Formats: sequence, structure tokens, C-alpha cells
Amino acid sequence: MGEVAGDAGATGVRPLDGHVHPTRDDAVARALSEGLGGPVGEHAGRHRWWTPVRVLLALTAVCFALGMVQKSGCFERTWQDNQAGYAQMCYSDLPYLYTGRGLVERAWPYSDDPAVRERFPEVMEYPVGISYLAYGTSLLTQAVVGWPDLAPRQALATDQLFVDPEVSQEIRWFMVVSALVFAALALLTTWFVAGTHRRRPWDAAMLAASPTLLLTGLINWDLLAVALTAGAVWAWSRDRPVLTGVMVGLGTAAKLYPLFLLGGVLVVCLRQRRYRDLGVTIAVAVAAWLVANLPALLTGPEQWRVFWSFNSERGPDLGSLWLVARDALDTDITAHTVNVGSWLFFGAWCLGVLVLGLRAPQTPRLAQLGFLVVVGFLLVNKVYSPQYVLWLLPLAVLARPRWRDQVVWQGAEILYFASVWWYLGGYLAPGGGGDAGFYWVAIVVRVAGELYLTALVVRDVLRPERDPARAAPDLGRGSAAPDLPPGGGAGQATTTRSNDVVV
Repeated sequence: MGEVAGDAGATGVRPLDGHVHPTRDDAVARALSEGLGGPVGEHAGRHRWWTPVRVLLALTAVCFALGMVQKSGCFERTWQDNQAGYAQMCYSDLPYLYTGRGLVERAWPYSDDPAVRERFPEVMEYPVGISYLAYGTSLLTQAVVGWPDLAPRQALATDQLFVDPEVSQEIRWFMVVSALVFAALALLTTWFVAGTHRRRPWDAAMLAASPTLLLTGLINWDLLAVALTAGAVWAWSRDRPVLTGVMVGLGTAAKLYPLFLLGGVLVVCLRQRRYRDLGVTIAVAVAAWLVANLPALLTGPEQWRVFWSFNSERGPDLGSLWLVARDALDTDITAHTVNVGSWLFFGAWCLGVLVLGLRAPQTPRLAQLGFLVVVGFLLVNKVYSPQYVLWLLPLAVLARPRWRDQVVWQGAEILYFASVWWYLGGYLAPGGGGDAGFYWVAIVVRVAGELYLTALVVRDVLRPERDPARAAPDLGRGSAAPDLPPGGGAGQATTTRSNDVVV
């Protein structure tokens, strides 16, 4: 028996349930388990009902419930006090957009009715998937409260809707309904992540118990795209290119970033000569995106274009390195400069990921490639909202399933989460006036955390023996993606030590 030294933990064969257990595979999880009886035994079986997936789903439910509790301070005041919301870090976009975009009056987000647009000139500045979800949950909310009469609220000025007592109560119900929908999406995301590496379902615990999920899951509708992205990676690990394309297309209809998974699919298919799968995945993704966008395009093409124009005209905004450069250098950075600079950097970054993927010793996993492309986009994006960490979360967990590295990266994200609310609340402003330098530091720390995880993923791609997920022999071709024919090496013995190579 020969071993390749690496960063993983314990030795020994897998327990009888056939899964890689974190308490035997991960040094941090093993150390934490000492207070609970120590690592799982070599001959441990499986519980008849509490399967790993059910445990993970329960953990996700508890985590998300705690996230709802974390927003309770704002819920009690119906988000009427912005300053208290910043202090307690319980802000959410949902209540403000419920009244500000006409959902409170059951207005279709892409209505081109002049009366609707005169009353609500601002339309949803998101892709269609999120607009549909927001509209659907608003209708469900109004069904729950008994389809309120719209005439009294239509007699009010739109800036009075938010403080109207009946509407305020309705906003609470809207948050409850939305939270339940988001919880279902979080559970679905965990299920996809747990099933991507069939021998490593416990990796999903790093998502299910993530403090970033707890803190940011209710800020906006991003979990829709997150679930679809995780579903795309899961479908690819099952060698289902059609379903992968559907997930990517629908995900791109909710947020732009799921589109970047196609770059990872390109690398895998070029390495493995799966040209038909590449064509099918791209074609289905385009078709799914078009079908999802069709209702909006047919009913309000001008409103549909708002998402694209809004993002094109946006200058340096919260959380971005562009904002740090603008404020620290006391210079003006135009939206055009940001657009050109961001896309040039991102294009070069994607080219680098392509070269890395094609020259790696073994075909990288889709989660690794997807993580690298998405993180490159976020590094130079003109805005970094706190919930954007969710874009990376399932990809990061699958790309680098190590508790230590997840704690380091998510710790940096949590620092940024706290600082952005303190910054907006004015709590970081120096007593003598001037810029809030601590907020700049928090942005740089967040970027450093993302680069730290990026460096580890790149190392795993270049040195596949250091990749924890490579130990599992039954991953789909698109997930583990070894440069072997189907079934090659499937009979090789494995251990729970993710970097042991048994000869």
C-alpha cells in the first residue's frame, strides 16, 4: 500500500454505509467530534430512517429557521425603521419591492399598461425568473390574507402604501410566504449538493449549516438561481446533459451567473471528446432561457430590457473593488470605465480557466470550473450585495470540501456582511469625518477570502491527488471527470482518507 501525502485526515476503510464520513476524512470535523464521542467507527452501520440526506435536510431547515429568527427584529417593525434594520443586520429587499414595484396591487411586473406604469414607474430590475417568483409569492400572499380590496390602496399615493396598516400586515405575510418558499429552495439545494458526490453526501453539511445561508437567505430572491445552479451540477454528475441544459437555462433566466457553468461544461467536453453532450447542453440551455423569457418579452419588451440597461448604466456600487478605488483615490470612475474594465478582466480570467482546464493532469470537475469562473466574475463586478455569497456557496462546497477552508472563506464573507450594514447605518464613519476606511478593509478581506479558496481549487486542479473529492470512485463523468474510459479504475480499493492512493 502506498500513500500520497496531502491535507486530509484519518486512515481506515469506509464504514459499512459506504459513505466518506467527515469525522474520519476531515481534520477539523474529526477534532470537533471528540466532544461527541469521537469519529465514526470503522464498522458503523446506517440508521434505518436517519439517512445522511435526511439529516442534512433537517440541518438545513434548522439553519434557515434561525435565519428567520435573525430577521425578527425588522419583522416586528415591518421594516419601517431602516436605522434599526442596519444596526440589527436584518435588512431585506422584499418588503420595499412589494410596495415599490406594484406587487401590492397585483401588478404584473412586465405590464405595459400606461396606468400601471404611471403609478409604478420603476419596474423589477431583475431577470424574469426572479420577477415571476416575486409575483407568484405576492399572489399567494394575497390569497392567504383573503384577496384584499385594492380600491382603498389605489386611492393612496404610492409612497403611503408602505406605512398603511393593512398593507403593513400584508407585508409580514409576504415575508412569511417568501421565507417558506426560500426554505424549500434551500432544502432543494442541499439535496442536489448531497447527491452530486454519491460517496460524499456529508460535504453538503458545509452548506446546510452555513452561517452565510442563515444570514443572507432572506435578503433577496437569489436562492432560486442558487438551487438551479446546484441542480445543474447534480444533473451533470448523473450524465444528464438535457437536464443540465434545462437547469442552466432556467438559472440564467433568474440570475446571469448560472450561464458561466457552460464554460465548465465546455472544458469537460473538450477533454473527454463529448461534443454531442456539449451541443445538447448549450442548445437546451438556450431554449429553456428563451421559453422562460417569452411571457415577459411578449407582454412588456420595454420592461424586460430594464434589467440589462440598469446593470449597464450602474457605476461603482456597494462591496466592489471599484468603490474602494473610487473613494480611496478620490476620483471619478464612470459606468463605462467599470463596464470595459470588468469585462476585459473577466474575459482574461475565463481564458485562464480554459487554459487551466485543458492543461490540467486530469479533467477538472464541473464544480471546480464553475466556482473559478463565477468567482472571477464577482471579483470585479460593479456591486457585491451581501447575498451574492450564496452564488458561490454550493460551488465552493463541492469544489473544495474541507471545513477549514470553508470556515476561512465564510468568515471573510461574514465580516463583509456585518460591515455593509454598519456602513449604510453610518456606524463606521470616523468621528472626525471622512470616509469609512474599515468598510474598505472589509471588502478587501472578503476578496482575500475568495482568492484564498480560489488558490486551493487551482492547486487541486493542478495536483488532483490533493482534491478531496477524487477519492470517490462512482462520480459521474461530468463530476469527477477522470481521464479514464467509463468504469476505468472503478474496481480500485478506496479509503476514507481522501488523498490515499491504494496500489
